[in-house]
Amino acid sequence: MWSALADRALSGTPISRDDARAVLHAPADELLTLLDAAFRVRRHHWGRRVSLHVLENAKQGACPEDCGFCSQSSKYASPGGEAPMKTVDDLVAGARQAHAARAKRYCMVTATRGPSQRDLDTICEAAQRIKGEMDIELCASLGLLTEAKAQRLASSGVDRFNHNLETSERHYDKIVSTHSWQDRVSTIQLAKAAGMDTCCGGIVGLGESEDDLLDLAFALRDLDVDSVPVNFLDARPGTPLAGYPLVEPGYALRALCMFRFVHPRTDLRVAGGREITLRALQAMALYPANSIFTQGYLTTGGATVHDDHQMIKDAGFELELASGETVPADPESMAAIAPPVRRGPSLPVARS
Repeated sequence: MWSALADRALSGTPISRDDARAVLHAPADELLTLLDAAFRVRRHHWGRRVSLHVLENAKQGACPEDCGFCSQSSKYASPGGEAPMKTVDDLVAGARQAHAARAKRYCMVTATRGPSQRDLDTICEAAQRIKGEMDIELCASLGLLTEAKAQRLASSGVDRFNHNLETSERHYDKIVSTHSWQDRVSTIQLAKAAGMDTCCGGIVGLGESEDDLLDLAFALRDLDVDSVPVNFLDARPGTPLAGYPLVEPGYALRALCMFRFVHPRTDLRVAGGREITLRALQAMALYPANSIFTQGYLTTGGATVHDDHQMIKDAGFELELASGETVPADPESMAAIAPPVRRGPSLPVARS
């Protein structure tokens, strides 16, 4: 069955909702067969390439939104930390470190409802300087956009805009009340209309039903997004979801396979919660997914650049750079790159 699903995905025939549901129910004894089928699809479109992405917490904490999974919301007594907007020099320095780590993409993120004019000035100036200095793709994740703000970001050199749907439309108001699921859809559409690539995914483990997860996957297909980051909830102390259990590793891998079959050509990224959810099985995520975050997740740490280069090398994959060039992973050279300083508990957060 899994080989037949791969054949359909490779032929350009969209898989059905029943097929996607069957992937989530794959028996444990068939997990390796399922991963192999997903890898056939991944390999056809992405070869053995893995792209590294680095997050930069450009403005941390004090966010007025009430996303129930996020330690940066001002609504909750979560020890996520708070810091003002970084300077242009700080953001450029972060991009240099990401480039040294052989990351394909550098993503500047602000904890806010949407970018103020001052914040936008900083992001756009940083983008122009980074693009003028180094060959790295730029992503921004700044909250809700207007048409004018989206166009300005695109003109400054931002290649991609991230704005996750997080979960299904039906489940969304159980997680967030300060904006709607449709608000997020509208921002993705504005980013696309401005000429930026769109990065839009969600979080597995928010208390959603199986149908909610399938709704998310197919809504993203309808939006025709360019990149799908799949996060796994690592519930933050002080948030409404504190105490939620981790996603079971086998289910996490089946979810990644399901997203790969639904999105055969898409940049599929295993994102927040990778380390703590998959643990010793992290390398297996590279069979359905073709990209990962390295150096942590905004407020807390994750795998180091050295560790991720080592994993990629050991699994027989190679790195894809912004230039399109592929190079071997090089853990020895990465040992000297210090991870960025993170505030708050030293566990990965499920946000990208």
